[in-house]
Amino acid sequence: MQNGFSDEVMSEVRARFAHVEACPFEGPRVFFENAGGALTLNSVVDTSAKFAAIPDNQGRANGASRALVKIIERAKADMALMMNAPEGGQFFVGESGTELLFRLIMNACLARKGQGKVLSSSLEHPASRSAAARWSGEAGLEHVVIAHDDASGTIEAAAYAAAVSEDTVVATILHTSPVTGMGVDVAAVSAAIRAKAPDCLIIVDGIQHAAHGAIDLAAYNVDGYVISPYKMFSRHGYGLAWMSEALEQVAHNALDGGPLLNWEMGTRDTGAYATLTDVCGYLEWLGGAVSGASERRARIVAAGEAIHAQEKALTDAMIDGVGNLAGLREMERVTILGGPDNAAREGLVSLVVEGVPSVDVVERLNAAGVRTHLRKADHYSGNILTPLGLEGCVRVSMCHYNSVQDVSQFLAVMKEIAG
Repeated sequence: MQNGFSDEVMSEVRARFAHVEACPFEGPRVFFENAGGALTLNSVVDTSAKFAAIPDNQGRANGASRALVKIIERAKADMALMMNAPEGGQFFVGESGTELLFRLIMNACLARKGQGKVLSSSLEHPASRSAAARWSGEAGLEHVVIAHDDASGTIEAAAYAAAVSEDTVVATILHTSPVTGMGVDVAAVSAAIRAKAPDCLIIVDGIQHAAHGAIDLAAYNVDGYVISPYKMFSRHGYGLAWMSEALEQVAHNALDGGPLLNWEMGTRDTGAYATLTDVCGYLEWLGGAVSGASERRARIVAAGEAIHAQEKALTDAMIDGVGNLAGLREMERVTILGGPDNAAREGLVSLVVEGVPSVDVVERLNAAGVRTHLRKADHYSGNILTPLGLEGCVRVSMCHYNSVQDVSQFLAVMKEIAG
């Protein structure tokens, strides 16, 4: 089994990230905890240090301030390119992805107070589910939660089509599950919603998906899309949201007398914006390296396709085996959430081992130098695990800078654990 990238591109990709092969606290390790936070670009580390030392802020009458404003404007333009945003609307940053989902959903619900229904699914992360549950109640709206498919670990557009009605005024969609790793066809779900409720405000949690393939806002026909940049090669400390013209004009918290369409609360970190330009630049480089394309958006699309192909090579290797190492499919005591053959998978395999508590599997993998994560049937993952009768599972989350050699190391340990 080979990497999706050439050896040369694989080497260049890994050289652009910090701590690829070793933890600064525990030493050498394979990093399969990318769903908890991706590795950080070296350029982001440098940019963050540079801007942390700058004392100036935006909106002042000096050259430094004007330069900061231009950096923010460029970052927003880069995000529009990277996510293929339609004309109108805006990008802005907030405290975190969770905070931004709460804020967008809150304001959408209050803008449609007493007018009908809010539609969500049981697949969703608690950030969107909790926000929809609370603010539908505050706004006098009925909250309808569609059941996802437990067997596949995702939800189809048909399930939304069956539940949506003409009085659906707000809807939320999870682009990819951080527990099962399965993606959702956002464009198809949005089309199903708009077929009956064309003016519905649709908000998407793109946090898990962002690092695993291209984003195409123009194709989705939604009103809000949120990511957490630390899960897309940047850093902690902020979230990023895009909103449509329809959503940006609803009533929201803002300073009296200030710009009517300003959604940012206080002075934001210019360095956070600047790191988004680093992420965009990295994707442009990668797309050029794998495709030879020259046009910027074409390079970004090529990067998304290459990332998806590389991660499929990794998950296929993990499930079907590498060389003489058996894959998870052949380990009789291993059960893969969503099944071993699932086209919706995005760089993640969650599993349980019969007779071995998942917490012990995670500890044994970590002791052998493979970093994974325990998902428990709690407020974060109970919506996925409880219907399956599971108290927990092992989440093995990859990204395109991981290699088939990393997978081999994981499988060698799993052979001992599940043998």
